[in-house]
Amino acid sequence: MEMNIVLMGALVGLLVGLTGVGGAALLTPLLVFLGIQPTVAVATDLFYNSITKLFGSIQHVRQKTVNVTLVKHLAMGSVPSAVFAIVLLRFYPPLQGYQDAIIKHSLGIVLIVVALLSLAKVWISPNKTNSIQDKSLTDKKGLSILIGVLLGFIVGLTSIGSGSLFALAMMFFYRLKAAELVGTDIVHAFLLVSAAGLMHAGFGNIDYLLAFNLLVGSVPGVLLGSSLSARVPAKPLRTVMAAIILISGIKLAGLNIL
Repeated sequence: MEMNIVLMGALVGLLVGLTGVGGAALLTPLLVFLGIQPTVAVATDLFYNSITKLFGSIQHVRQKTVNVTLVKHLAMGSVPSAVFAIVLLRFYPPLQGYQDAIIKHSLGIVLIVVALLSLAKVWISPNKTNSIQDKSLTDKKGLSILIGVLLGFIVGLTSIGSGSLFALAMMFFYRLKAAELVGTDIVHAFLLVSAAGLMHAGFGNIDYLLAFNLLVGSVPGVLLGSSLSARVPAKPLRTVMAAIILISGIKLAGLNIL
């Protein structure tokens, strides 16, 4: 057991429990900065995320806080799109030699977007609804699949966004209760990261020992963070976390503005 990886997992889990900020947005860049090959970092994070989201999915299914129809529509677009992204990098000749570089820069760009959206979510709380939210899920099936295709490709490429980006899309385009939004987001994310993780497993990209050490630290970290979250001011902490993610994204994207 590598204690430095266990401790890193514990730190990420603690911060996720405290702030609700997506674990992938914290963990994947950390792994890359530690010298883990970007392809392996993404693959391992997807596998790690699949296990953690499995338990959350089971709980939400039991609570009946999952919009199954919306999960199906999103997954119809996201799962094939994520698989396509992984296969494209693996087998499309012009991209094969640049796989790690493409993942690293894409990771940076997505982190910047996630950080800015997280800041907006923390400090801007619009209560207005829009006309799209009033439409039925049947009327929005095409839109749901399209959202899945676009965001699923990003997740397949970077491992980031299965929770954060889809949650923001659901908040904007669908009228869901808070518990239903969380449950739907987690169950869909489980299907998405599991499919992407299985693809990477087939290509031998997952470091299972690394994932195990991360899980050993992150599970108690999340539990501790969740128990402390009520005592810690959320807005300042989430702002700091978004700023850290933003800086990580800028560095990974290779932007010379810092």
